[in-house]
Amino acid sequence: MANWSCPVCGASLEAEAHTFRCQNGHSYDRAKKGYVNLLQSNQSHNKRHGDDRAMVAARTAFLDAGYYAPLCKSISEASVACCGDKPTVLDVGCGEGYYTAAVYDALIAAGKTPDVRGVDISREALIAAHRRLGALSLAVASLAHLPMAELSCDLLLNVFAPVDAAEFRRVLRPGGKLLRAVPLERHLWELKCAVYDVPYENKAPDTDLPGFLLTERRDIVSRITLPTQEDIQALFMMTPYYYKTSRADQEKLNRLESLETETAFGLLVYERI
Repeated sequence: MANWSCPVCGASLEAEAHTFRCQNGHSYDRAKKGYVNLLQSNQSHNKRHGDDRAMVAARTAFLDAGYYAPLCKSISEASVACCGDKPTVLDVGCGEGYYTAAVYDALIAAGKTPDVRGVDISREALIAAHRRLGALSLAVASLAHLPMAELSCDLLLNVFAPVDAAEFRRVLRPGGKLLRAVPLERHLWELKCAVYDVPYENKAPDTDLPGFLLTERRDIVSRITLPTQEDIQALFMMTPYYYKTSRADQEKLNRLESLETETAFGLLVYERI
């Protein structure tokens, strides 16, 4: 089982009762709500770190309703296929842990003994992830400075989160796998049409990652029907559009009683080379 790495000196952090401590004397308290804060001090002065409590609650409610279950199933199946018997798995940008927990459960069901970890910059998201599955190891950290040793991971998950190819390659073992989930061009198209006078398609995903070989791509396209205003608002709040949309455009959604929209995901499987 891999340890977290100290964000100051890079040494391995040994777990004590309520603390993680390295050989150089740096220590980090384990929060009662299930995570350790390993965000570097020079990154902690921003006003806002990741999703706030309302966004996390909306995301949890929407995902727990099963609307993205086909994507979750594909990620879980691909994770089992990519892993050996005792894998170290790191979800990079794990959010509230919906996919992380599903991967853990799938690996256990396949008879494996996984060490599944998640990092996110949002404390609120990690609190929710711990509530979802207490077996996860969780840390507040930047994706650009992952608190893991070089060559320590067998599988990275990266679901709708930023990508840092060099950092991902640093922590993955040779031959290790990276699973990326990205929105395709028509993802949530009808939601956009309901909000914007001139909707636009998403940019096609850039699949090129230096140091990685793309070995498989699966497109997961379906339609979902949101039967309540609560579900519509939950979906909208978990998208990047929520904080970028005018009040007048947001009001258009408030008038909808239901919404049917396309979901379109790309699941990209990479091998570290």
